[in-house]
Amino acid sequence: MSATAAKSSKKELNSNHDGADETSEKEQQEAIEHIDEVQNEIDRLNEQASEEILKVEQKYNKLRQPFFQKRSELIAKIPNFWVTTFVNHPQVSALLGEEDEEALHYLSRVEVTEFEDIKSGYRIDFYFDENPYFENKVLSKEFHLNESGDPSSKSTEIKWKSGKDLTKRSIQTQNKAGRKRQHEEPESFFTWFTDHADAGADELGEVIKDDIWPNPLQYYLVPDMDDEEGEDDEEDEESLEAIDEEGDEDGEEDEEDDGEDGEDDEGEDD
Repeated sequence: MSATAAKSSKKELNSNHDGADETSEKEQQEAIEHIDEVQNEIDRLNEQASEEILKVEQKYNKLRQPFFQKRSELIAKIPNFWVTTFVNHPQVSALLGEEDEEALHYLSRVEVTEFEDIKSGYRIDFYFDENPYFENKVLSKEFHLNESGDPSSKSTEIKWKSGKDLTKRSIQTQNKAGRKRQHEEPESFFTWFTDHADAGADELGEVIKDDIWPNPLQYYLVPDMDDEEGEDDEEDEESLEAIDEEGDEDGEEDEEDDGEDGEDDEGEDD
């Protein structure tokens, strides 16, 4: 092949390769456009599904209300139901100091209410009997989502009785503990009512709404670990006593056998 023919053939190959690249890029662009169209259809269906799910949730939320009311009436017959439930819950108990527990012994009822469209937020109400800590009969905290999706919260102002503000006592305890042993005491449970810094990530509110409220009985019935340990200790002691008694009986039987053997030997000697 002459040099001129070789150059011509190389140009044709390059030209064909460039054409293939252009075709490939065009096909890729068309594929991307089609993917975008399909994705728009998927998003549309997801929005439609969300609307249908919301309608179902609203329907069953209304159907559950009479049962929640009946449950509250039954819970009212059990002393200290709610403080026991909170103390038995691992996340909530971590927020409770001794005086918080004392105050929560006056908690008679808890209610969680989701707003009608559900997506816009919910409210938690705590009903208290007459107590030595504050004047309020009901303490509430609400969580809202505005139209742009920004979260916010608001709560009842606690009317503390003189010298009974547990939130201030909690701060003083932390300061003293920090000076003495650099140990941070837990904040008072009641500081939650004044904390609105991050309403979109309120763990306690979410725990009460999504974990405790649907079935508080499961936490009320959690066995007391101290009682269990006490029962285990008693069982261990009973087992040891039984072993000792068996040992004593075996020893007595051995002594009786030795005595009988001795009498037999004496009889043979005679």
